Amino acid sequence: MTERIDFNALAAQCAQEEARLQFASFSRQDALALGLLVAQSAAQYDAGVAVEITVNGLTVFRYFPEGTTEDNALWLARKRRTVTLTRVSSLHALANLQIAGESAADRKLDPNDYAFGGGGFPILLRGTGMIGVVAVSGLTHWEDHALVVRCIEAFLG
Repeated sequence: MTERIDFNALAAQCAQEEARLQFASFSRQDALALGLLVAQSAAQYDAGVAVEITVNGLTVFRYFPEGTTEDNALWLARKRRTVTLTRVSSLHALANLQIAGESAADRKLDPNDYAFGGGGFPILLRGTGMIGVVAVSGLTHWEDHALVVRCIEAFLG
């Protein structure tokens, strides 16, 4: 049985997460603390989960535990590019594509460069906008997204 996804509801959920999970400030120390939190939280899964945080285009945290491969690095880059381009989570970007009835190819985006699915989330500063991206790779797209959201929620308290 194939599960039918309500992409309008998914887009609304992602928009609520993005509105709620915003930072008052975000330093390199915050990137380190958040990156370690994500890496430690990901350790509960049997699969290796790669973690990357970029701020203003600079990679400030990156971790590849046992079980990760170069493929995870490629997924991180694709998810980061998707968030950077769309300014929303990579799962939100997927929902928006589906709602529009489009594919990445329709938007002239190479799937080798962009990934529309869960695992990339914008670092949003209240009153400023997006300054970076948190990305993970190693689980299903749904689990990747949920992991990042849970960790940002925990980090923000």
